[in-house]
Amino acid sequence: MRFDRDSFREIADSLTRNKSRSLLTGFGIFWGLFMLLFMLGGGQGVKQLLAKNFEGFANNTSVLYSNRTTKPWHGMKEGRGWSLDDRDVERLKLMVPELDIVTGMVSQWGMKVQRDGKDYDGMYTASVKGVLPEYASIETPSLRYGRFLNQVDIDQNRKVCVIGKDIYESLYEEDEDPCGTFIQVGSVYYEVVGVDVHEGNISINGSARSTIVIPMPLAKILFNKGSSLDMLSLTGKGGINLETLDERVRSIIAREHNIDPSDKDAIGFLHLEQLFRLIDNIFKGVNFIVWLIGLGTLLAGAIGVGNIMMVTVRERTIEIGIRRAIGATPRDVLSQILWESIILTLLAGMLAIVFTVGILAVMDIVAAGKASFQISFGTAVGAAILLTVLGIAAGIAPALRAMQIKPVDAMRDE
Repeated sequence: MRFDRDSFREIADSLTRNKSRSLLTGFGIFWGLFMLLFMLGGGQGVKQLLAKNFEGFANNTSVLYSNRTTKPWHGMKEGRGWSLDDRDVERLKLMVPELDIVTGMVSQWGMKVQRDGKDYDGMYTASVKGVLPEYASIETPSLRYGRFLNQVDIDQNRKVCVIGKDIYESLYEEDEDPCGTFIQVGSVYYEVVGVDVHEGNISINGSARSTIVIPMPLAKILFNKGSSLDMLSLTGKGGINLETLDERVRSIIAREHNIDPSDKDAIGFLHLEQLFRLIDNIFKGVNFIVWLIGLGTLLAGAIGVGNIMMVTVRERTIEIGIRRAIGATPRDVLSQILWESIILTLLAGMLAIVFTVGILAVMDIVAAGKASFQISFGTAVGAAILLTVLGIAAGIAPALRAMQIKPVDAMRDE
């Protein structure tokens, strides 16, 4: 079939001859593709929003913490309290070479914060974390002003701090640089050296937004912690699954603190890697369901197109017979029916793509840059190719039926 203006006019006339039928048939394709693309784009945006909660965290992080013992050991009763300490850090660094970073933390909650008589109006006041500089590799700060703690701060026991976003916004004017100013936390004054505007909702021992970070040696003195640590944060070297090190780490800690090595409640682990993997697996499952539903709906739409085209061929028996009588080849008839099916499918599909992009663009605006609710160009091209294939598949059976019509049969049908 040679394509020219008359050919397109003929196809358009055929599709608009029964507008309601063409509209309802195309809607099946439109809705199927819209559902598929919308769920893909929307799912990607939701995944990015969830990922924001973990922003800044090393994904191979584990947290080790102490609880009361639940089993008796070496003549000591269950229910005994104990604490991690600085020596545990050195032991793990020495005896578990697969670990990359081992660093401790001490914390204090409910601290009142003031600056020049102005109070921080946080719901639960502020939490204070005492950490070492390497903690920045565990929970990476997003610094708007200044810097994070460094080794000089540790060595000289400086009274310096990095404040969270909420504390900054409560105590300072907008765009005011707080570095070099002093705030009062409890009864102690600290010089502000940085502002962490980290937005993640997942953090260790308190939200980063309402946390004040100070040097750990100073925190131990102020909070009377001695050599005790509230918890340890661990990261593994490349390719190391930290869950495989649980038993080794637990046995080392248990031996030094006279705890039953099988007492998993006394020596607790929180693996953020598990959480990352869980979320990733959830979205893989969601994507599978999205593709299953979307492709199923598209297939149903394509079958609908095929059925309608079959009815159309039956109604146009006389017309096709006349074409054959005046010299149209079976190939011309095949091309005519196939192109009608392809164009109907593509028109409905292109409208679905445009509509989906528009809806996702509105969601992008609502998200205010926190996530991208959009489909990629490659996805749109893939959808167009899929529509073409479906159009051909939907038109094959009606086209073959049309090819079999002979002029004599058309006259008999009349």
